[in-house]
Amino acid sequence: MSTPTLTQSSGAQYTRILSFGAARGDLVVPNEDLIGPINSSDEWIRQRTGVVTRKRASKGINAVDLAETAANEALEKAGVPREKIGAVLVSTISNVAVTPSMASLLADRLGVTPAPAYDISAACAGYTYGIAQADALIRSGAAEYVLVVGAEKLSQYVHPEDRSISFLLGDGAGAVVVGPAEEPGIAASVWGSDGSKWDAVGMNATFEEYLDGEKPWPTMRQEGQTVFRWAVWEMAKVAKQALEAAGITADDLAAFVPHQANMRIIDELAKQLKLPEHVMIGRDIQTTGNTSAASIPLATHRLLEEHPELSGGLALQIGFGAGLVYGAQVVRLP
Repeated sequence: MSTPTLTQSSGAQYTRILSFGAARGDLVVPNEDLIGPINSSDEWIRQRTGVVTRKRASKGINAVDLAETAANEALEKAGVPREKIGAVLVSTISNVAVTPSMASLLADRLGVTPAPAYDISAACAGYTYGIAQADALIRSGAAEYVLVVGAEKLSQYVHPEDRSISFLLGDGAGAVVVGPAEEPGIAASVWGSDGSKWDAVGMNATFEEYLDGEKPWPTMRQEGQTVFRWAVWEMAKVAKQALEAAGITADDLAAFVPHQANMRIIDELAKQLKLPEHVMIGRDIQTTGNTSAASIPLATHRLLEEHPELSGGLALQIGFGAGLVYGAQVVRLP
């Protein structure tokens, strides 16, 4: 008896980002509101991080609400019928429940069901992971269009007395629609992980320890110097690999949009990449804060709003964070 041949799908040869959407928390929180519990100053926070104010969401506004606003903008700008969305990928570490996924609720709110929907837990690299997966899904024929969202409400995991990361964190969501293209719009991704530094950034307790009464509600913390050195030295190498994978040099870029972790890290990466003066750099952290998975699409959205001439140009984006995980790729801006 002969074995039947299976049919496999195939999709578009190339993909690109068609549109961006953004949403930030409704509250503006200046440094002065946070310095008391950490016995610090506005000058200390600005010098160490570049943050002047950060956006945070009021009680009752969750990450999925921000995701919905950002996604609706991206969908409307793309002009893609909602029934053609073949997958919804949400990168987040701040869903209000371990399960079900934020993505499934978002898909229902947006009216794109029965599109498959799932969350990506890759912290600050989550958006770049989503772009890598959207590109693969479309080229494999598993989806025609994919909605990728980074959405966070990190303020719910802030301890006001934490001096390692609490004053950095903000709330927001960024979204993109990825679809087929006539020429390459998303270059090969360079992504990976280093679990040997699993404890460098994350939560200060497990939920089991909290439930057993051993520790208070888990909040974010980091080993600042460990993360800083890793981000600066190792991520510069990854960024250069992403340029090589795309077959371009820094001179070909219109923009550089790294994860908005810390202004000093952003500036040091730009220095190591020897970026020409014409390359615009995303520095959304100054007024938005670090929004983890949302930070790259938020910073790109702002760059395109302030510099529409970047449209159609090439941008190098790189995310890195808890895990430790990282991802980078060169994309053509919509």
